[in-house]
Amino acid sequence: MADALERIKLTIAYDGTPFDGWQSQATANGVQDHIEAAFLTVAGLRLRIHGSGRTDSGVHATGQIAHADVPCGRLSPATWMAALNANLPDGIRITRASRVRGGDDGFHARFSAKGKRYLYRLWNAPYMHPLEIGRAWHVPRALDLDLLRAAAAKLTGRHDFARFTANRGQKEPDTVRTIHRIGVQSRGPLITLTFEGDGFLYKMVRLLTGTIVRVAERRAPLSFITDLLDLDIRARTHFMGVAGGLYLARVFY
Repeated sequence: MADALERIKLTIAYDGTPFDGWQSQATANGVQDHIEAAFLTVAGLRLRIHGSGRTDSGVHATGQIAHADVPCGRLSPATWMAALNANLPDGIRITRASRVRGGDDGFHARFSAKGKRYLYRLWNAPYMHPLEIGRAWHVPRALDLDLLRAAAAKLTGRHDFARFTANRGQKEPDTVRTIHRIGVQSRGPLITLTFEGDGFLYKMVRLLTGTIVRVAERRAPLSFITDLLDLDIRARTHFMGVAGGLYLARVFY
């Protein structure tokens, strides 16, 4: 008779640099692959974990969420966390574990999510600090912070973001999303953009960031943002921030 199962919720941080994104890959080098391998070592079972969503190769996380159905009562959440961490690569850590309600109407890391917060870090100086390599996007041109904030404000709200996805709407049946806020913080050469919204399309945050930066560099007018949101106007953007500047910071439930 199979063991009864209980569901645990995991909060996960990872350095995306050495991994092939979140999702399981043929290379077995997705973050998901490594966590499932750790479960196999700890529990002797092949357990499937379900994440809140994908992150691309090179993208980091401080607050990715996943869940797994594990043998009931075998280990406490704290013990699961410690055991998994002991069997994970240095670049991946479970930072929190808790029991949640399972079943079809219970907690689901992806389908229960109400929104997400992403951070994007820019290093705006003529040189790239060596300790920021792979952690931020080096933008050597001067940025007008007033224009950067104005461009961010234009993108806040509910819009059709079909032009801000690498799929260009071909695989997304619905490209309308709500961005609740795009915060801008500046400390020396480091500029941090905070994106909060009800959902994000494939590579959307990187395309939003690249377009905002283009305007703040004075290489595109502020009206460029409006044109991209107006699908009746022929406009396109291919300006995209690098993967290493992006962090999945929080999933809202």
